[in-house]
Amino acid sequence: MITYCRVRPATDANSARAETWRREGTTTVELGGSGEAAASAVLGAGLLPVGGAGWRAGTGGVAAWVVAPGEAAALAAASVPGWRLTVLDRGGRNGVAEALRRTGAAYLRTGRSRVAGAAATARGTVAAVSVFADTVEQAVIAVAAGAGDLLLRDWDTERLGELRAALAGHLLVERGALPPGAPYEAVTAMLDPALVRAYLGQVDGSGAVRPRTSWAAGRDLPIPPPAGRLSAEWADPVWAAGPPGAGAIRPELAAVLERSRAGRRPTTTEIGLLLTGRGAEVEAVAEAADELRRRAKGEAVTYVLNRNINYTNRCRYRCGFCAFSRGGREASGREAPFLMSLEEVAAQAAAAVAAGATEICLQGGIHPAFTGDSYLALLGAVREAAPGLHLHAFSPLEVWHGAETLGMGVGEFLGRLREVGLGSLPGTAAEILDDGVRRVLCPDKIPTARWVEVVAAAHRLGIPTTATIMFGHVDGPASWARHLEVVRRLQGQTGGFTEFVPLPFVHMEAPLYRQGRARPGPTWDEVVLLHGVSRLALDGLVDNIQASWVKLGLDGAAALLAAGVNDLGGTLMEESISRAAGAAHGAAVTAPDLERAIRAVGRVPRRRTTLYEAAAEEPARSGGG
Repeated sequence: MITYCRVRPATDANSARAETWRREGTTTVELGGSGEAAASAVLGAGLLPVGGAGWRAGTGGVAAWVVAPGEAAALAAASVPGWRLTVLDRGGRNGVAEALRRTGAAYLRTGRSRVAGAAATARGTVAAVSVFADTVEQAVIAVAAGAGDLLLRDWDTERLGELRAALAGHLLVERGALPPGAPYEAVTAMLDPALVRAYLGQVDGSGAVRPRTSWAAGRDLPIPPPAGRLSAEWADPVWAAGPPGAGAIRPELAAVLERSRAGRRPTTTEIGLLLTGRGAEVEAVAEAADELRRRAKGEAVTYVLNRNINYTNRCRYRCGFCAFSRGGREASGREAPFLMSLEEVAAQAAAAVAAGATEICLQGGIHPAFTGDSYLALLGAVREAAPGLHLHAFSPLEVWHGAETLGMGVGEFLGRLREVGLGSLPGTAAEILDDGVRRVLCPDKIPTARWVEVVAAAHRLGIPTTATIMFGHVDGPASWARHLEVVRRLQGQTGGFTEFVPLPFVHMEAPLYRQGRARPGPTWDEVVLLHGVSRLALDGLVDNIQASWVKLGLDGAAALLAAGVNDLGGTLMEESISRAAGAAHGAAVTAPDLERAIRAVGRVPRRRTTLYEAAAEEPARSGGG
């Protein structure tokens, strides 16, 4: 892998100049002889300042430093980690090598004529040799001599495409001021809040720079890849004109895909590798996933006629990703806390029957006044109003809360719910089944083990569930891989999951994002990867991979039908949680809407029940499609 950074060396900066650099594609400004006012101007444009030679602001105000060996050693002694350091190739070779070993610096910067020597100096350390290149030819020569990181000034999209073509066989990845893989916990602990906000706004889950598009999950915008391609990693004409899968693919990743095609599910480590895919690798993952989808499910794409009822937005928890929940404070409009009466819930269920629905999905906040009896009453009201509907209700968190308030075990409470009519559980409240991530994202919510306990108890009682992952915030490939491993290990034990649903983080109104502590959702390529890798990881265990039109729009969800997806979810008729977070894709779609989207990509629509049995193909009535 060869990284590159679009950097602007500058002796000073102001707001207008920094904004111009941002529009030109710069991510990083290396300041020499400047102070905090210049760094502030750079940050104001969403760029990251780096302290270069002559930086006058001490050890604060910048994301990283480019310094001589002695200065690097002093910074390391002051507990500055190596991922914030670039050592200049100055002085004797032994002194530079010692500085690299002592500091763990990410980069050794050298001149173009000294690359081979610098590569020898850096051997045995983690440092990549970093060098400025002003032409494609200079870059190719530097890489051949041992450079692993290219510093690019004033490079436009077309020239980057030429560089990618010239370095065929090398995976080319854009970095910012920090190297890919910089740990979230350390970045947020060590950098000033303004630096953290700018950094998270630039990067994806791997810590590489995001493609420069306006698209985000929840926004009503066209998906960003060019026609005929699934990856939006590149924006140059050569990429747009190339066939899917054309480009560099790491041999180790290709080998995992080959084994997956042969029927061997990837290990957790291999899942993590697949989830770091870029460009042509993303499309290769999608192609392999689609092959496995075709074997398991054929050409049919399913959906269900259902109604979603979010019965309250009052919640005792304050999850960093959730813009739906409200406390008890006075507010108005969309901000007002609400609790639907049993009569209102029953009326919506009856209306769903009239519209042709076969399922009601009940989910809400954890209302501070609720007990297990509240959940039993909700089910009873729906069952009485709509006795023929399948009741898909209550997240594992709601089930745990209900059991706790009644002083009974989870299994006993689930049995009570089943007696009142519960048919299945939505596998939400999972977010990321990695407690390190959960401590940041939803610190007071149930831990992974408790989620697994509730779901396993449901499966033992014959109550099927779905499984979800909500990704693109403070997480990354390693935590996504751990989540998938939890799901497939549980499925291997119980067989109770009916589907797996990747849910992209809708960031616009999410508290953690507004505080500057989360990324602006996943990139489009990460969305493709999560769906495709889920198919590979769960092959032979969970046959149904669903794309969420609520998060992605119909066009986005339909595009994922080429990446291992075989289900587009339900008509919903009402949706509040994603809309509260800023999603603009609407609260409902009709059955004809879904079928048009499916047929547009050459697949065959099929209506299903909640449990993936064939549903009657009668025309849906008003409201449900």
